[in-house]
Amino acid sequence: MDRPEKLLTTAQAAEHLGISRGTLARYARDGLLRPTLTLPTGHLRWSLEDLRRQMRELRERDE
Repeated sequence: MDRPEKLLTTAQAAEHLGISRGTLARYARDGLLRPTLTLPTGHLRWSLEDLRRQMRELRERDE
């Protein structure tokens, strides 16, 4: 049985991507990237696999 993927905080996800936490938060706020989950507190959680896919699609769109 597959284990569910661990969701990352914005800081953790930004570190994996090599961008700042503020940049990732701005991309989400501007609708460029979609978090996997938004908690009732407003904090965002990210699936690294989904985030990498979204970043790839964003780069391809800009080419």
